[in-house]
Amino acid sequence: MVRLKKLAILVVAAAAAAAAQPALTTIQDVLYRADGSRYNGTVFIKWNSFQAGDTSNIATANLTLPVVNGVLKVRLVPTTTATAGAQYNVTYDNTQGTALFHEAWAVPPSNATLRVRDVRISTGSIVGPGTLSSSPIQIGDVVGLTNALSLLPTEGVGYAPNRAAIINAAGMLEGAVGNPADCVRVDGSSGACSGGGAPNYIYSDNETPGGFVDGANTSFTLLNIPSPVSSLYVYRNGLLQTSGIDYTQTGTSLTFFAGATPQTGDMLTATYRYADPTNPFSSFTSPQVICSSNGTSTSSTTATTLGTCTIPGGLLRTGDRIDVRFQYAHSGTATAFTPTVQWGGTTVLARAAAASDTAVVGQLALGINASGQSYNVQSFGSSLPFAASVGSATENSGISLTISFKGAMAATTSDGIVLGNFTVTRYPAQSNP
Repeated sequence: MVRLKKLAILVVAAAAAAAAQPALTTIQDVLYRADGSRYNGTVFIKWNSFQAGDTSNIATANLTLPVVNGVLKVRLVPTTTATAGAQYNVTYDNTQGTALFHEAWAVPPSNATLRVRDVRISTGSIVGPGTLSSSPIQIGDVVGLTNALSLLPTEGVGYAPNRAAIINAAGMLEGAVGNPADCVRVDGSSGACSGGGAPNYIYSDNETPGGFVDGANTSFTLLNIPSPVSSLYVYRNGLLQTSGIDYTQTGTSLTFFAGATPQTGDMLTATYRYADPTNPFSSFTSPQVICSSNGTSTSSTTATTLGTCTIPGGLLRTGDRIDVRFQYAHSGTATAFTPTVQWGGTTVLARAAAASDTAVVGQLALGINASGQSYNVQSFGSSLPFAASVGSATENSGISLTISFKGAMAATTSDGIVLGNFTVTRYPAQSNP
């Protein structure tokens, strides 16, 4: 009786082990060579670890099968229902001395016996179940990604596709402003590549000024007018002379003071830059239209933005001038309206037009100073009298700065105010050639 119980236990354990084993598919075939003779050799089957369709974990391993008289038979775990990319890499090594041959197998679940042609796939194919659903990976889930992204430059307000990229004062990427044929300077500003924009200077090195060096003559003449004046360096016997102390310069004339008069035998030289004499306009910079467009309309009694122009950070420099021109139109005669212009956060214009005004136009000019901006603005309407005012602002012109054109109605009616047109032009700082 005891022996029967032990035998029953062994049978149950064996059945449980068999039940836990993953399902297998049988591949059986007869292999031939191209000359009709049966294949003899060895088949090596390798695979990487994967999870079978019944969630069994299949470890990375390999299998070696001898093929005698062409007969191949093997039982394998299906891969077409396993994790994506699971497959068997098969290598044939025959005893006839020919080269190795490789192929891949994708084995489907099957109760029937399959042939090699039923499981063979093209090299590089990936066979498996459909795309597995998964939750999106968050940036914080990837170690170091947050810090890496924080080091990348971000888009500024003036970022624009198909424009040369510049970096504004805040370290953000902006699109360079200008015409398609302009050149972009290292400070981010732009201008014509020749005949304007960057000055087309010529250099005069070690020029000997005209005039007698005799200890009495104090007047000497240069061949060209230095441009800019700060580029002029005058040397006497190799020693740099100081403007305003040793000499003065006006146009092409150098005049030495009595205590610095060149003596007989002294060597006098000058080095400087000057504008191309064949193109006197080559050192002049050209104005740049930053914005020119129509705006929108409103019938709201609350100040509403009808149009904006954003000046990229780093574009404005000390000495630049901004010219703004605008036109508002009024539809209807039922109520008054108020056009407003803002330079950054500074309101530079706000006029109350009458219901009879059909239009209000104006012009704003701003000078860019080292510590801020000074401006003057003038406006008038079809009935609104002419008015002018001056003021100052302290907006940070080193970063993107937006000019806003707003409008509001005095009462709720069917009347409306529309920004007909506005233009913003930059006149770059220009030293006198």
